[in-house]
Amino acid sequence: MSAAPLTSCHPSDVEAAFDRAISAFGPLEPRPHLAVAVSGGADSMALAVLARDWVRSRRGTVTALTVDHGLRPESGAEARLVARRLSRLGIRQRILAWHPDAEDKSAPGIQARARDARYLLLEGWCARAGVLHLLLAHQLNDQAETELLRLGRDSGLAGLAGMAGLRERSTLRLLRPLLAVPRPALEEYLRTAGLDWVRDPSNESTAFARVRLRGLAPELAAEGMEAGALAALAGRFGHLRAALDDRVATHLARCASPHPAGFVRLNLRELCAAAPWLGARALARILMAVGGNVYPPRETRLMRLYDEIAAGRLGKGRTLAGCRVLPAPGGLLVCREVAAVAPPVAACPGIVHWDGRVIWRLPAGVAPRGARVGALGREGLAEIRARQPDLMKSPMVRAIPDAARVSLPALFSSAGLLAVPFLAYRRPRKEAARLLPGNCRVLAADSLAGAAFFAAPDGL
Repeated sequence: MSAAPLTSCHPSDVEAAFDRAISAFGPLEPRPHLAVAVSGGADSMALAVLARDWVRSRRGTVTALTVDHGLRPESGAEARLVARRLSRLGIRQRILAWHPDAEDKSAPGIQARARDARYLLLEGWCARAGVLHLLLAHQLNDQAETELLRLGRDSGLAGLAGMAGLRERSTLRLLRPLLAVPRPALEEYLRTAGLDWVRDPSNESTAFARVRLRGLAPELAAEGMEAGALAALAGRFGHLRAALDDRVATHLARCASPHPAGFVRLNLRELCAAAPWLGARALARILMAVGGNVYPPRETRLMRLYDEIAAGRLGKGRTLAGCRVLPAPGGLLVCREVAAVAPPVAACPGIVHWDGRVIWRLPAGVAPRGARVGALGREGLAEIRARQPDLMKSPMVRAIPDAARVSLPALFSSAGLLAVPFLAYRRPRKEAARLLPGNCRVLAADSLAGAAFFAAPDGL
């Protein structure tokens, strides 16, 4: 059974749908503190009001988080307008600013980079505030558009499951309690309450695929592909994906050996002992974890690589999804492709996220001004060999293949390499003793199977 979309626009039905969704995600902690991502549009404004009313009876708290993305000159004024409206509704609000460079604003893929930056800001605030649940305002029409986009992009079963109702991250859970509620119902909910919302001009720009699909909605509906049917299709694929995730996790336990430094060794015989669809799904999960990717590689590319592996045609190796897949004693090695890693980021005190897969907690005072976190690289390895040649002979270092060493997270200053936790290397600074492994995590080691996919619950 798939989730039943809400057909009524009556406010009480919207409230009931929200309550059922939150209950399905629970139980939440006593007196919950919920964060809500609020852009100021109708969907997120309605979500903020629904969350506010829901927590009141539970003596909880809601904080609305608005990201000033800086992509348009008026974005700052819009964020402040949203803050004033939320304040009048009795909702606490915080503005989180992202400051892209001028060149970034016109570069290809800016929307995807802005989305990634937005999530980093939102999750970072939640981690600092100790908030365990971040609510996102994706609704039924968003789910339908996602389904169409993924149908056209060779996404495979994982992609056709659409957006998850619940997604577990390393420090919090992302909740989407409006996936069964259509956009018109949320707009009517606000109008009934006498509330207004911000109209984002980018939602009218045909430069974006979602907007173009939105314009085709009447024609699609006439062919039986209206939003409710598409969202229900995503729900059915979601239940299939949830069952498949369990099988994949079991298979990974048999064939994959992740290392804390972020690479994975694969038993080739075990990997290929299962049906090809299951072996390929396991390989996709490894590529996502090692590459720090949110989405799996496209189905055709994934199956091409898996077929080459199963047929023994890997040769000296292949690259896919930001990873290198190499022959190794007893099987395969999957490690991060150093040419694909993210640029270095500032090593500010606190939690540093880098490359979509590394979390490094830097205590105050351990990194000099201007220090950066980035990939070790060949030059960094050469510096270690020159400064501490005996270190390269240690069991800890020898356990990490050379192909995996170059992409290890490292701390640099203007004077050169300062520390590499997974090689137990540090320059002779008194403060650097606090930089070694316990404070640095590479998520491939503990998220290989990924969080189970949570489809929209039945009957929303």
